[in-house]
Amino acid sequence: MQLIGNGGEPFDDVREIAVLRGGGLGDLMFAVPAIEALAAAYPAARVTLLGTPIAPAVLRGRTDAVHAFEELPVVPGVRDAGAGTGAPTVEAFEARTVGRFDLAVQLHGGGRNSNPFLLRLGARHTVGTATEDAEVPDRWVRYVYYQHEVLRALEVVSLAGAAPVVLDPRVRVTDEERLAVRDGLGVTDRLVAIHPGATDPRRRWSPERFAAVALARLRAGDDVVLVGDATDVPAARAIRAALPDEVVGRLHDVTGSLPLTELPAVLAAADLVVGNDSGPRHLAVAVGTPTVGVFWFGNIVNAGPFDRGRHRVHLAYVTRCPVCGIDVTQVGWTAERCAHDPSYVDAVDPQAVLADVEDLLRTT
Repeated sequence: MQLIGNGGEPFDDVREIAVLRGGGLGDLMFAVPAIEALAAAYPAARVTLLGTPIAPAVLRGRTDAVHAFEELPVVPGVRDAGAGTGAPTVEAFEARTVGRFDLAVQLHGGGRNSNPFLLRLGARHTVGTATEDAEVPDRWVRYVYYQHEVLRALEVVSLAGAAPVVLDPRVRVTDEERLAVRDGLGVTDRLVAIHPGATDPRRRWSPERFAAVALARLRAGDDVVLVGDATDVPAARAIRAALPDEVVGRLHDVTGSLPLTELPAVLAAADLVVGNDSGPRHLAVAVGTPTVGVFWFGNIVNAGPFDRGRHRVHLAYVTRCPVCGIDVTQVGWTAERCAHDPSYVDAVDPQAVLADVEDLLRTT
């Protein structure tokens, strides 16, 4: 495949590469195709991912493109204090990393905070994005909010001469793992996974809508597994409470109890995943499971799946906050953010979602 954007020539004598990508599970998935491109372009180099504990939990042993992990310290705009319990100090992190890398790659936002952090590593070569007020690496591309995150990351690594290898992220799960999940749940036919959460409450479809999907699939004879972290437990409980007793024997709720290391296998064991624009839905794409996603229309630009043979999307066309009326299409680092968090996606009809669920179960 050809380079994306202006591209650039490969750097000489690159043996150690650092890739900066913190954030959540979805952010990590968006970076994986770019990391694969780097690994292919520099096959003799060792790639170290600078990220949060999410990265080794999901990727260790499941990709050949990342060879080592370094946990980020708490630094404003790079890793939030609330998410940094047990994180290394800046001094300890820099003692292990400064002067170690030949190439440092910034895939973490617009660069106002992440570029200075990356440049302190002292790598011989640096590439990344930059907003108008950001310090710039050696080679850079302007950060423009409305761009697909996978393509943004691929455009960045193209500056280092790395051409795309894949567009969808890839996270490896074995057949044995899939079978172990299905056996553990007691699934004998089809399994539908539902993730009812999202980091941003405005991206969350209401539990009663997910419950309508779950009920229809349970009545069709499928098993349903609810996945998510501790923040998704209230939504999972609401879904369970909305279901009649005669179907809940095939409902499996692992929200808040499933280790992140085991989530790839559970998603890969499912025949289909239904979810919001969220990390588990993006991980489902990476393990090869078809998905039906509920999206705010602006997010589809940055985070939507590329194909429709395996992945369907349902869009809510909300342009103004339902509470105060502010224009919500102006998003990104310069945008005004109101204090309201209503769902932007509840207008999506459960019956339309179910129609795509049924179609994908028939055709994939």
